[in-house]
Amino acid sequence: MDAIDRKILTVLQANARASLQEIGQAVGLSTSPCWERIRKMELGGVIEGYTVRLSAQALGLADTVLVQVTLDSHSDNTLEKFGEVLAAIPEVIEAYLVSGDYDYLLRVAVKDTRDYERLLREKLYKIRGIRHSKSSFVLRTLKKADLPL
Repeated sequence: MDAIDRKILTVLQANARASLQEIGQAVGLSTSPCWERIRKMELGGVIEGYTVRLSAQALGLADTVLVQVTLDSHSDNTLEKFGEVLAAIPEVIEAYLVSGDYDYLLRVAVKDTRDYERLLREKLYKIRGIRHSKSSFVLRTLKKADLPL
């Protein structure tokens, strides 16, 4: 990957709907070589897909909760089943297996504290194998950035 590829990625991160002509103008290429580079990055797995950013606030999901989870067991089966259960909970928008004092860090999107309480009672507390969890409500997002190029 060279400097032109990185410029293309910068344009796409800012606007995935940019036309080939717009991208080409931004990086100094005509549309055909620009398309070839984009296609190569798609096939190589650098570009994983194209998406749209949604406003959680506008969708009524005003609160973000970070949940630290510790499991009873660390067997492959337990970790696999835990991952499968999390995948089926739409409010869990990110889940990371982490090192340190707890096993997982979850990012959860909810309407408000009552909605989070409902999620805990109806879904999270029903997951087998959770030994401990700790929740922190995000008060304000200080930084949310694209990947550095």
